[in-house]
Amino acid sequence: MSKSVLTIDGLQYSNWSRSIFEEMREGGVNAVHATLVYHENCRETLLRFGEWQRRFEEHEDLIMPVFQASDIELARASNRVGIFFGAQNCSPIEDDIDLVAIMRRLGLLIMQLTYNNQSLLACGCYEAEDSGITRFGRQVIREMNRVGMLIDMSHSAERSTLEAIELSERPVIISHANPASFHAAKRNKSEEVLRAVAQSGGILGFSVYPFHLKNGPDCTLDEFCGMVADTAELMGIDHIGMGTDLCQGQPESVLTWMRNGRWTKAMDYGEGNKANAGWPEPLSWFSDNRHFGNITEGLRLKGFNQEEIEKIMGRNWLRQLTEGTRPQAGSVY
Repeated sequence: MSKSVLTIDGLQYSNWSRSIFEEMREGGVNAVHATLVYHENCRETLLRFGEWQRRFEEHEDLIMPVFQASDIELARASNRVGIFFGAQNCSPIEDDIDLVAIMRRLGLLIMQLTYNNQSLLACGCYEAEDSGITRFGRQVIREMNRVGMLIDMSHSAERSTLEAIELSERPVIISHANPASFHAAKRNKSEEVLRAVAQSGGILGFSVYPFHLKNGPDCTLDEFCGMVADTAELMGIDHIGMGTDLCQGQPESVLTWMRNGRWTKAMDYGEGNKANAGWPEPLSWFSDNRHFGNITEGLRLKGFNQEEIEKIMGRNWLRQLTEGTRPQAGSVY
């Protein structure tokens, strides 16, 4: 892939190492939304920030932190990968709304309101009944809008997602998922949700996680790019990007932590399918950060022009981060 194409991945949670950072640079990746935490509380989240601070010090020639969108351009100019942080649950703020501003100041640019289960803010996509946004959730949405923290509904249920979009004064994103019309996983999103995200000014990041794709690990590049083309028709070219959900090199214990957290002793199979208990086999055309060029070429073959490809591969994410992570006018935090 030409390194002239700005490339931003809307979500990864890999087993971070120098070799992975080198692969990012080799693949022309300019910035990555790195999951900081799943179920960690406030103190544990601070420890995760500390771990990343050490990575930035040890690998300063390869990576740098992103606190605002303009830092991505600085990373690109210095031939480094910008790392911006998100939480896949609201656990870092516990039950204290003041922690929203604190986490944003530390560099948490994105926060999901739920991770599969009911949270203090909203309902997750695996619950039998979707109770929608809670009283606390309404206040947190307002505070996230104020301080410039993107609301992510990737693991949230339908009613909660639509209510969050209605309540939010700023765009709402789905950083990593696919249309349910392509593959009917519980985590994938209905056309109603996707239209609402686009109308809010938000973005959908396409996932290459095989369990979220038609035919799983056998999904072809052509099928994936066909899904992208169909979604571009539905949402508009300005509201789609990449959110690979790449979990490169992670042990199965990490998958257990994602699904189980502290809430269950038994393995949570999510979709109810024990065949999905472990990590899936990787796609033949995308297994690490060096393979973004395959997607670029696949989009080209599907008929996307250069400007459209650049939007999908990174420009839309850059615009989203530029507009969505600025504090509201007059806000002090």
